Amino acid sequence: MKKTQPTVKPVHTPVFANGDDIQIPVFTLLKPDGTVYAGAGPISLDKPTARRIYRAMLYTRVLDERMLAAQRQGRLSFYMQCTGEEAAVIGSTAALDDADMIMAQYREQGALAYRGFTTDEFMDQLFGNERDPAHGRQMPIHYGSKDLHYLTISSPLATQIPQATGYAYGQKLAGNGNCTLTIFGEGAASEGDFHAALNMASVHKVPVIFLCRNNGYAISTPVTEQFAGDGIAARAFGYRMQSIRVDGNDILAVFEATREARRLAVEENEPVLIEAMTYRLAAHSSSDDPSGYRSKKEEESWHRKDPLRRMQRWLIERDWWHEEEERELTESLRREVLETMKQAEKRRPPALETLVTDVYTETPPLLREQLDELEAHIRRHPDAYPKSAPWLDEAPAGRAGHPQAAHSEEGGA
Repeated sequence: MKKTQPTVKPVHTPVFANGDDIQIPVFTLLKPDGTVYAGAGPISLDKPTARRIYRAMLYTRVLDERMLAAQRQGRLSFYMQCTGEEAAVIGSTAALDDADMIMAQYREQGALAYRGFTTDEFMDQLFGNERDPAHGRQMPIHYGSKDLHYLTISSPLATQIPQATGYAYGQKLAGNGNCTLTIFGEGAASEGDFHAALNMASVHKVPVIFLCRNNGYAISTPVTEQFAGDGIAARAFGYRMQSIRVDGNDILAVFEATREARRLAVEENEPVLIEAMTYRLAAHSSSDDPSGYRSKKEEESWHRKDPLRRMQRWLIERDWWHEEEERELTESLRREVLETMKQAEKRRPPALETLVTDVYTETPPLLREQLDELEAHIRRHPDAYPKSAPWLDEAPAGRAGHPQAAHSEEGGA
């Protein structure tokens, strides 16, 4: 049923408004100590889902710690951690149907972990080896999975936001009962793509959820220097869109908010904007040093709100988790990540021929000529190309490295 705009009587003297009369509360259910607030609404999170969420959160934390260390050792060129934002990312993912599309920014590896992306798949992409579905064409952490409905990451900020609106419009036309979740930081919300996406979603009433991880900083720029308004949630009102602000470190609140947002999106074709208030406990990336723009005192205050510890206490209190179980799992995950990393970094690079595949059905003569020239150049100067030269006369091992298989096996959507 079409909603009608409330009638506003005309005035006869100038009346200005800046929105300060609208206050958006923070939805929260779980205290930092892991207990539920008195008077909190119903909690729909069941034991199997809660355990699956927490395992994905633990896995993501272990993966991030190990891979940042690998970058520091010179084994990996670049890395970005999800540390401190796991609840916002994994809690929202868990509230979706596994067939819903996710269009993320770049630190949402926890969403893939929750959906079953394997350690082998993470490592093959990070090292860009022959088993990487993108054949080493992307930077590390630019994951993608067609099977898991996770659009391949793109470095430029906010490009995925209007794409999410367009994809959701297609879902609406298909009538398949699915929606799209797009995740981004508050810095990306300053891009024009953000506003175009919200306007189109609202006008066409598409099943899309916009999740903003407001972690306080756009790299080194604090929110106080990014915008003067009441955060990101208030921007939805300019597009007459449903909006909610949630404690992004509270797994229960994120799950319940996203669950209801999905209902609105799928059943009522109402797009929703969620602002998850959280904090990046790690650096922006392996290239960043946060000590130059934020204090240790500030970081320590947020460490006390660590989403993992918060959920752990809640699980233990319900007898759904035990500390011994966590110790064993953490050690097991560390071994798995380390052993898989060692294997991945030993694999050969993608076949040289994949430089010219995946665009044309048949490689044009000009590209083939350039590829032949490149191969001849590498043969003349093998010492300058230590990763490629040894493999020129080797047949690709396995279908993932074979250029003819690349057309059908490309993993990223």
